[in-house]
Amino acid sequence: MEGNSRKITIRPYKVSDADDFMIYGGDDRVTRLTRWDTFTSREEALAYIKDSCIPHPYCRSICLDDRSIGSLMITPGLGNDRCRAEVSYALATEYWGCGIVAEAVKIAMPEAVKEFPELVRLQAHVLAENKASQRVLEKLGFLMEGLLRKYICHKGEVTDMIICSLLVTDLIS
Repeated sequence: MEGNSRKITIRPYKVSDADDFMIYGGDDRVTRLTRWDTFTSREEALAYIKDSCIPHPYCRSICLDDRSIGSLMITPGLGNDRCRAEVSYALATEYWGCGIVAEAVKIAMPEAVKEFPELVRLQAHVLAENKASQRVLEKLGFLMEGLLRKYICHKGEVTDMIICSLLVTDLIS
């Protein structure tokens, strides 16, 4: 992907993204690393886009030449947790290892800071086995804060997670 003139952007989801969404949302290799179940139909993807992505405070489609190839969410906390937001993402396997997620999150972070003025901390919970995602976050300047042992029931198995964070002040410096 390096040296290629194709443009990576992020934008709000559109209902017309359903077919492209199925490429990654319907792929077990992608969804095994997310909290999503694998989508099995265009209708299911369309409902998810309409009911979850579009109304979400910050859910973006990661696009290559305006074609949806992945998903990026920054979910702000509520009430006393409004100082932090959870970063999550998924990408079509064809584009793994190309730096696309890092580029998309780099675009999103300053937007999120503007959109959520009380935000002080961005954080990500990553499956301990997902070393590639941990490397993406490290490349972006996130610090690994620790291992959360047997933290989540994921796809029927209780498993460990890594928590990483980046302070808004780290973005400025």
